Amino acid sequence: MKKLLLLIALAGVGYLVYRQIQASKAEDDLWTEATSVPDLT
Repeated sequence: MKKLLLLIALAGVGYLVYRQIQASKAEDDLWTEATSVPDLT
């Protein structure tokens, strides 16, 4: 039972880390888009 709870806890932490990485990547993409030279062609 303890092993199952540990596995669930590790999966939850892994999911939170994954979401944080995705959010950081999305923010970086927005920042890059906001600060790039506009394409006026």
